[in-house]
Amino acid sequence: MEFAHLHVHTEYSLLDGSSKISEIVKQAKELGMTSLAITDHGAMYGVIDFYKECKAQGIHPVIGCEVYVAEKSRFQKDGRSDAEYYHLVLLAKDQQGYENLIKMVSKGFVEGFYYKPRIDLELLAECHEGLIALSACLAGAVQRTLMNGDYEAAKKVALQYADIMGPDHFYLELQDHGIPEQAQVNQQLMRLSQETGLELVATNDVHYTYKEDAEAHDVLLCIQ
Repeated sequence: MEFAHLHVHTEYSLLDGSSKISEIVKQAKELGMTSLAITDHGAMYGVIDFYKECKAQGIHPVIGCEVYVAEKSRFQKDGRSDAEYYHLVLLAKDQQGYENLIKMVSKGFVEGFYYKPRIDLELLAECHEGLIALSACLAGAVQRTLMNGDYEAAKKVALQYADIMGPDHFYLELQDHGIPEQAQVNQQLMRLSQETGLELVATNDVHYTYKEDAEAHDVLLCIQ
């Protein structure tokens, strides 16, 4: 069975990811993978270098971004409550999706920047064509609502995303990094999948390339 990493942060997830593009593509190749995604936080600075490196190594590049979704409107910037946001992974499946992703990320900076470059559900609905969404990590809207103990509200959020993205274009994301909250949330995500018909996808929240990079990555996070 083939596996492709669909949630990957490179050095362009500033002060958060430490994977050098050349190294991570090379490692994917050595592990026998045929595809690899790039989903840096809120930005697409590394996309061109990533695309070129993947093509050079014979890897299929999946272009994406882990965007910040404002709780309310991207235009609201009044006080700490408007700084709250959720994570959402967006992957371009075609040229239209790539162009829509560029548009959203750009508007996140130009129109939605408040602590982070934020989009909102209105912009997502406007620019969803050609994109596939994953519910992201524990900072995703579905997962965070589950952690708050409100299963029915989390189901509504998941169905709202699915309605915006269209049939078969929103996936519930399972991750297991030994974090107790992830184990609890994963059980509820599987229940959600059974009750709603939304498909599951397993990812790793990749932030560095090799096991021995863990200590250096921890230092990077301390700098952050």
